[in-house]
Amino acid sequence: MSIETRNTADWDEASHAVADAYFPHTLTPLTRDSAADIVVRAASLGPLRIARIGWGADVTVQSDHPGAFGVNIPLSGSLESVIGRDVVVSTSGLATVCPPDTSTRITRWTRSCEIIGVRIDRDDLEREMRRILARPAQRLPPQIDLTTPAGASWLRFVESLSDQLLDAPGLLHNDLVARQLFGAVTTAFVLAAVPDDGAGCVARPRIVKRVLDELHGDPTRPWTAGEMAEVAGVSVRRLQEGFRQYVGRSPSECLLDIRLERVHADLLDAQPHDTVTDVALRWGFTHTGRFAAAYRHKYGVPPSASLRGT
Repeated sequence: MSIETRNTADWDEASHAVADAYFPHTLTPLTRDSAADIVVRAASLGPLRIARIGWGADVTVQSDHPGAFGVNIPLSGSLESVIGRDVVVSTSGLATVCPPDTSTRITRWTRSCEIIGVRIDRDDLEREMRRILARPAQRLPPQIDLTTPAGASWLRFVESLSDQLLDAPGLLHNDLVARQLFGAVTTAFVLAAVPDDGAGCVARPRIVKRVLDELHGDPTRPWTAGEMAEVAGVSVRRLQEGFRQYVGRSPSECLLDIRLERVHADLLDAQPHDTVTDVALRWGFTHTGRFAAAYRHKYGVPPSASLRGT
């Protein structure tokens, strides 16, 4: 689903547009202004939906966020919310986390406030949390600091993904890309939202080897960090630390290297009808530009040169 900006002077129509893009809600304008300055853009990526919303006026919004978490990231202005018993005020650099099926009232959404709203289905996020943290899903905090390294990394990812989804809707129809992007954005979100408690040891060499064996055995699988951690039986953080300690690279860097090796071998032994794109897709690469750059960096030549045997 993709929804573009709506221009309307009618508050009921504006409210319906935001409900379609993000969550059903009850809207109360706090001024006599019309809805002429509303901004609504949204796109879905499986169980993940990203929206850009600005009312262009001071409003209050009431929602129970049925079946999904809502993460409201102000790009400007201020967002004042009451979530159960928690009072949360978020401005740029902070994000408000609205749990599913819980009464949430945004008591003041200021005129200048435009947000990126990230909606993640509850069951999918909780499943990913169990994989990523290697323990049962836990209650998320009502607010996330996006100025920490993990928070800033997730915010950059969400902003970039928002631009890609809204400007290139073709991504929405590629299941492989959708799964990889969903896994990446949820992993980054959980690592930003849940502090590292220091529990658990770094993954031991045999556990790292177990993951490497799985990656070698099925490199075309759209692996997510959570799935790798599930294979290892440790959290994503512990797995990443184990790979850094024993391999000197991250799990995703190892997977990239394995795929490049398979592509390289196939290009050198290509059939007459094979193309670079065919071979790259065969081994799990879905972005031809990034693939070509990674291949040149590893082998010193473009993949087309290997295909021609030059």
